[in-house]
Amino acid sequence: MPRPTRATARHAFHGVVATCVGMALAHLVAALTLPDASPVYAVGATVVDLTPTPLKEWAIREFGTADKAVLLGTVLMAVLLLAALAGVLARRDPALGVATLVVLASLAAGAAVGRPGAGPADVLPSVAAAVSGAVVLLWLVRRDARTAPAAEDPAGNAPSRRGVLLAGAGLTAVAAGLAAGGEWFMRSARQIGNIVLPAAADPAGPFPRGLEETVPGVTPLRTPTGDFYRIDTRLMLPRVGVDGWSLTVDGDVERKVTFTFDELAAMPLTERDITLTCVSNEVGGPYVGSARWLGVPLRDLMDRAGTRRTGADQILSTDVDGMTISTPLPVALDGRDSMIAIGMNGSALPLEHGFPARMVVPGLYGFVSACKWITRMTLTTYDDQQAYWTERDWATDAPIRISSRIDTPRGLSREKAGDLVIGGIAWAQHVGIEGVEVRIDGRAWRRATLGPEVGDDHWRQWYLPWRAEEGTHYLACRARAKDGTVQESVRREPFPSGSSGIQEIAVTVT
Repeated sequence: MPRPTRATARHAFHGVVATCVGMALAHLVAALTLPDASPVYAVGATVVDLTPTPLKEWAIREFGTADKAVLLGTVLMAVLLLAALAGVLARRDPALGVATLVVLASLAAGAAVGRPGAGPADVLPSVAAAVSGAVVLLWLVRRDARTAPAAEDPAGNAPSRRGVLLAGAGLTAVAAGLAAGGEWFMRSARQIGNIVLPAAADPAGPFPRGLEETVPGVTPLRTPTGDFYRIDTRLMLPRVGVDGWSLTVDGDVERKVTFTFDELAAMPLTERDITLTCVSNEVGGPYVGSARWLGVPLRDLMDRAGTRRTGADQILSTDVDGMTISTPLPVALDGRDSMIAIGMNGSALPLEHGFPARMVVPGLYGFVSACKWITRMTLTTYDDQQAYWTERDWATDAPIRISSRIDTPRGLSREKAGDLVIGGIAWAQHVGIEGVEVRIDGRAWRRATLGPEVGDDHWRQWYLPWRAEEGTHYLACRARAKDGTVQESVRREPFPSGSSGIQEIAVTVT
């Protein structure tokens, strides 16, 4: 008789194999029907919604844009541990092991149907997971129970334990193939095709050459689309095309209006160079980017709907899957270049940045201004309706704080003594940067040289020549806005209205 520990491990393996097959088949079924109903993504999205704000901020701070991969990995590990438990339980009572798998699938089904806009059909992938997982688990457990050492069955009528394990390995390979097929279908369905955008009626004009050509290491004046930061709550990009998409303006308006993508593109378009910043950006952090946006002025869309003056104080934006963002109405329509963007850096929006359309409001953090995959704008009040982040106690009015960042030299880097350049970027969206100062080793602030000016809604590059001597040095920077506001020195965390403080880095010169 085999040792109990080996038998337990073998049955735990059976549970894991059965669950992998179930999840993989469910993923394929979801890919062909309802992608968001995939058990892994549905459970992951629910975990995101239930995660306390401090833990979310910690994940973004520690893992950056990999936070979603870490979350999915954590959810998957938890599921596999429960799957192993199901296999162990099935050793003594197969029905109990199957029941455990059914409970797991039921949790996934509940997460799927709990999404905004979900319907009864969203349980289908979870049902597929439960049925296929139960069948595989029972087959492996019963086959394992019939195994016998060769000495006890010289005729080889009973399956060998090695054969059962090899069967499990084969099923795992099948699961990997099913999962890969499902992911391929999902990615194929998310291809946006070749979208040709019209020229802007109000173009942004020539773009200046940035300091990156002469100051190595400084952030480019315009962020390449592929390098633009992405922070949102989605574990999976939506599957949306221009043919079935529309944007509706309703709520406290004179008339409800709906625009197709072609109707938006046919309207007079504005092109502007605008810097966006995520509220989760720490002092000196990477979640800020600048691009050339093409879109319809927000005011033009609101004029089509005829905004009433009866107390509405927010635009409640909704994306294609029900995510909501609230934007202060007076700020969005105060004359700044607020728009519904359909283009980014000369091309259609990439899917990860909001295709087919997104909101862009200069000067406000993205969580109150940058609804991606937008499909509805409802004029309402904060008292009547709350958006996703408002419900989680984030600020309603969130102007971007003036800030600056050192790009070169890097913090904790080792540099050779001699002539160096300290350089970076500074931003004060919708106000503009008047100057940047640098402090070396706690001495007096020194004025840096600014790079070319693109506009008040765009960041500014800067640099300061530095004769670096051997030793450890501490470098800090601060920005001054055109209205005289100096970057705050008081350190604040991103929650609830954005970080503040002075970035200071240490550099070793040898």
